[in-house]
Amino acid sequence: MLLTIIVATLFISLVANIVLKKYDLPTIIGYILTGTIIAYGFGLHDAVHNHELKELAEFGVVFLMFTIGLEFSLSQLKRMRYEVFITGTLQILVTAAIVYLFSYYALGIEQKISIILALAIALSSTAIVLKTFNDNGEINKRHGQRALGILIMQDIAVIPILLLLGFLSSNESDVLGIIVQTIINAIILLALLFFLSKYFLEKFFIQITKTNSEELFIGSILFLAIGSSWIAYELGFSYSLGAFIAGMLISETKFKHQAEANLVPFRDILLGIFFITVGMQIDFAIIFSYIHIIVLLIFVIALLKFVIIYALVRISENKKTTFKTALALIQIGEFSLAVLELARSNSLIVPPYGQVMIVTIVISMIYTPILLKHLTTITDRVIKKEEDYMESNYVSSDIKDHVVILGYGEFGQSVAKVLREQGELYIIVENNINSYHKGVANNEPIIFGNALKKQILKNTYLQNAKRVIIAIDNPKKLYQICEIIQRYISSEKIIVKIHSHREAKSIEELNINHIVIENDESSRAVLKLTQD
Repeated sequence: MLLTIIVATLFISLVANIVLKKYDLPTIIGYILTGTIIAYGFGLHDAVHNHELKELAEFGVVFLMFTIGLEFSLSQLKRMRYEVFITGTLQILVTAAIVYLFSYYALGIEQKISIILALAIALSSTAIVLKTFNDNGEINKRHGQRALGILIMQDIAVIPILLLLGFLSSNESDVLGIIVQTIINAIILLALLFFLSKYFLEKFFIQITKTNSEELFIGSILFLAIGSSWIAYELGFSYSLGAFIAGMLISETKFKHQAEANLVPFRDILLGIFFITVGMQIDFAIIFSYIHIIVLLIFVIALLKFVIIYALVRISENKKTTFKTALALIQIGEFSLAVLELARSNSLIVPPYGQVMIVTIVISMIYTPILLKHLTTITDRVIKKEEDYMESNYVSSDIKDHVVILGYGEFGQSVAKVLREQGELYIIVENNINSYHKGVANNEPIIFGNALKKQILKNTYLQNAKRVIIAIDNPKKLYQICEIIQRYISSEKIIVKIHSHREAKSIEELNINHIVIENDESSRAVLKLTQD
């Protein structure tokens, strides 16, 4: 039975996403749709409450936060302190306060339920927003950074929210004792991860890379991501917070790009499982019974969150950045589902409220990727004045008309030297730790990573390059790299350096015109000397 469900899930998700991709719709919707079909087809509505399945699904968000942390650094977080600690905190407090006051005083909903609803509605979807922004590159733009800062604060806020639910479910809790213990645990977590990163991380990675084993490198990244999550969880925090801190510490090392490239497949697969579990929570009986309430809730919540976030961000931002940030965060998030589930298990919320909110959250998560896809189009139609818009202050605009050098061996070094003397812009990718260190010593713009990885190539702005020079000394990987590069740029822009005609035959079918055969060039040089 289990194997049947797995095969059916894979088949449905593949078919659904193939169809959706034809209409240029995000895969997230396909996964959610798959979960709904599986839940009804196999009667698995109760399976979504299975503890092991929920923990496995949550690790999609864990790996997402880990890769987001890799894009960060301690200095960058310090620079974003206003977005995280001021804007993020105010957004949560103001949203929760307004929802609570309206729910308790205007609608007459019981106090504990009003508190739970207020806290759930205050949170947005880290998984959908950051995945979409990561995929389309908007995470590095100003509105992406603004949204990221608010989402980081929301993730941190999950800790006191879960503590508050514990207080509400028990009248005998030692509130002061729990708060003190939480602060102590936070200090322990930060101190432990900082100590490991400062005295252990760099040396650990150097030893791993010296083995020249990609399996060991991937295993080490998984170990660090999951291990840091486990430590955070054991100290009373969320898995994803621990992963984010670990990713942020690794971002201070030279291995950040390769770590991200290796982790992306695991992240995307587990995020797929997470969204499938979201889809399993859709109950059509509730939708039909409370459709008028659900539609009203979706509209009112989106409008409320947009107004609050717009007002807070507009204090220090231009209109277009503010509009995009606010529009990106109007949905309710995955952590809200966890809040409602914990409240349900502790009998803090009665079925009608909890079930209606779950369906409302899931529907808001379904329309979000479509909204994010057209974020710029919507913004441009609403706000016409171009002069009011400024691009990211965090990351400079994408590099253009540069040369990408894959490999920093002797040939790669010679090419880099000539380009530097000519004042050309270039980026180097190198997978050998010793060659990488040599590049760093020479003050080269060099990235440590495997050129076979999509994320590594993305970091070189490959599609904007005027030339790509492939100078690797691994014949087995040569064909794969050439094939991957051709997906991004024209073959006319590719120059391949090889040792012999035998290697040239291995890439003959790729129709690359610019091939430099090292043996031929050496022979010509020697022949020329003999004729002089």
